[in-house]
Amino acid sequence: MGAHPSETDTDGDPANRLGIAPPRTRAWRDGEIEAEGFPVAEVSDYLARPDVVVWLDLCGPRHEDLRVVSDELGLDHVAVEDAVSRHERAKLDRYHGYAFLNVYVPHVSGGDLALHEVSAFIAERALVTVRQDHGFDIDALIRRWDESPDGGLREPTAAFLLYGLLDYVVDLQLEAVQALDDEADTVEDLVFADEFPVKEIQRRSYRLRKNLTRLRRVALPMREVLNTLLRRDLPIVPPPLMPYYQDVYDHTLRVGEQTDALRDLVADLLDTRLALQSNRMNEVMKKVTSWAAIIAVPTAVTGFYGQNVPYPGFSEHAGFIASTVIIVVCSTLLYVIFKIRDWL
Repeated sequence: MGAHPSETDTDGDPANRLGIAPPRTRAWRDGEIEAEGFPVAEVSDYLARPDVVVWLDLCGPRHEDLRVVSDELGLDHVAVEDAVSRHERAKLDRYHGYAFLNVYVPHVSGGDLALHEVSAFIAERALVTVRQDHGFDIDALIRRWDESPDGGLREPTAAFLLYGLLDYVVDLQLEAVQALDDEADTVEDLVFADEFPVKEIQRRSYRLRKNLTRLRRVALPMREVLNTLLRRDLPIVPPPLMPYYQDVYDHTLRVGEQTDALRDLVADLLDTRLALQSNRMNEVMKKVTSWAAIIAVPTAVTGFYGQNVPYPGFSEHAGFIASTVIIVVCSTLLYVIFKIRDWL
């Protein structure tokens, strides 16, 4: 479907200060790129043509920066406020003539989970994506659109662009779940390792549970988002694209199921760690008790022979020999018995 869109040429554009990066624009007609890199102020001109689909991307915009886009598309100030505000929940809100979408893209690096917020305004023939930072790879999304063999843009609708966006977001959530699953395997290896690093296990298991909770909080609302889009009474998704959205919904269910399964696995690992720690403590106590019993033998014998009363062998060399033999025999006997019973 063409090359990647270039950054908008902002020379003479009143919107040249939009966001922390210049806006990116593209227009399709009959599945082919009609134009790209045009000023934001020309979005309404392209939308005035009934056979054109327009995409606009903004990165890190401020509230006043979105006024141009709001004027071009007639957006409600509440939706614009949600697009600028951070930490909005994942949701899909419907307005007159368009919808507002808010989702989160996870990224796992070094065991830490980062969430990047992405918003979108969805009209019949326009899609506006709003990114809070550069954590969301917009070029990867564009490649999905360009390499799609389905020709989803041959009809003037933004539903195909929205499908590519949701499919990419859910795929990234699946990748994050897989990365956390690998981290859970690492924690499992540490739990059953001979070294048994307790502090390392506690730190990594706590971080893993925290990451799973954060991922679950942004992944579960995706079910509601897809359910709303799949409703037959809403004109957002045309019937030909319904199977594609259903596939994304199935992947969303997988994210939720795997996240819940991982949370249960981590809880089981923590219980196993406590059980193993208790077993190791029992092993240590058995060994300490066994050695204490062995050490008690020479203590008892030497104490007996240290009495200040006459006894067989008192003040004689034979008494010393007898006490030494008793100590060696009894200690060896106890050691053998404890070893047979696996107490040492």
